[in-house]
Amino acid sequence: MDSRADLEREQLKRLQWSVAHTYKNTPYYRAKCETAGVTPDDLKTLADLARFPFTLKSDFRENYPFGMFAVPQDQCVRLHASSGTSGKPTIVGYTQADLDLWNTLIARCIAAAGGERGDVLHNAYGYGLFTGGLGLHGGAEKLGCVVVPASGGQTERQIQLICDLKPRIICCTPSYMLALGEALERAGIDPRETSLEIGIHGAEPWSEEMRGEIEKRFDITALDIYGLSEVLGPGVAQERADARGALTVWEDAFLPEIVDPKTGEPLPDGEEGELVFTSLSKEALPIIRYRTGDLSRLSAPVGDVPMRRMDRITGRSDDMLIIRGVNIFPRQIEELIVSEPALSPHYRIDVHRDGAMDRLVITCEAALACDIATCDGARNSVSLRMKSRYGLHAEIVIADPGALPRSEGKAKRVFDHRK
Repeated sequence: MDSRADLEREQLKRLQWSVAHTYKNTPYYRAKCETAGVTPDDLKTLADLARFPFTLKSDFRENYPFGMFAVPQDQCVRLHASSGTSGKPTIVGYTQADLDLWNTLIARCIAAAGGERGDVLHNAYGYGLFTGGLGLHGGAEKLGCVVVPASGGQTERQIQLICDLKPRIICCTPSYMLALGEALERAGIDPRETSLEIGIHGAEPWSEEMRGEIEKRFDITALDIYGLSEVLGPGVAQERADARGALTVWEDAFLPEIVDPKTGEPLPDGEEGELVFTSLSKEALPIIRYRTGDLSRLSAPVGDVPMRRMDRITGRSDDMLIIRGVNIFPRQIEELIVSEPALSPHYRIDVHRDGAMDRLVITCEAALACDIATCDGARNSVSLRMKSRYGLHAEIVIADPGALPRSEGKAKRVFDHRK
């Protein structure tokens, strides 16, 4: 599609099909529409989508395991599951056409990051029920890459594979990329001397400061990929090598919206709010107006691609910490830590309640070869900037290098003991 107008015409046709498909084949969403007083016939323009009800994470729990599906189970060729907070995972399914779409979008992501046919791609996302590993794998093969299915963990083995097989591209979470860098250095290998040129990182929010740390440590181009299992998996949006700073949403497959996290009202492009996605051609698990909980903003297309872009995720609406009346996201704390040369990019945030008072403790790791005086200066700097920038007093603890656990998947850094 060469123009925005052509794209929007195609979006409307696909949207009308997706809403009708969902309404006809998923009783839970049809009941929601009946309560809201809308039917697929009310969808005349793209703007009419705002009249339709949201899909929520809780809908997956209430319709576990297959109540969200719009095709008979024998038409599915694969199931995945994401972790659930209530003890039950979120089950997602794919027809063969869904997998073909997914592979096409992932191939597009890798190409947008600079990948080419014949590139060796080291895939360190977890395989199995998690969508990351197999999702990247199929698309990389479709593009013509030579895939090393390393999966997560076994870091020493991963280092050997990187050194021996000489991949140009690596795919993993940003926190695991940093762990790989440390492991290479412990083995006496300079990460900048490996064959790696491109990193495709996602599955967790990460700051520009962490991107800078990864690029400096490995001498690579580190780019963001976005997705979530309920919508498809990785491959919903990709940061392009020629348009860094935001991710291009593949709007021929998904219709994005930004809404006010509190009211659910749509917000115009350029305003920050909660991301909402509608699938346009998924068969097994179509999703209409899914509230992701991720905070971002939409902006105009850049270059020859007529699709809008989304800012890198600043956090989740449910990850926001309220400490003594101040709203703060973990990523804002990360930015302060990673900008200190005397500290490593590994950290832990603990929030306690002493009586009626909240207490914020931030544990950082000292960088290698950091002396006591320099560490004390870094501690004071983070403390002062927390106070001046966010109005919060925090207890800053400097731990020895390597003291904090390393993640082989999504990093868990926030522990709220008030709950």
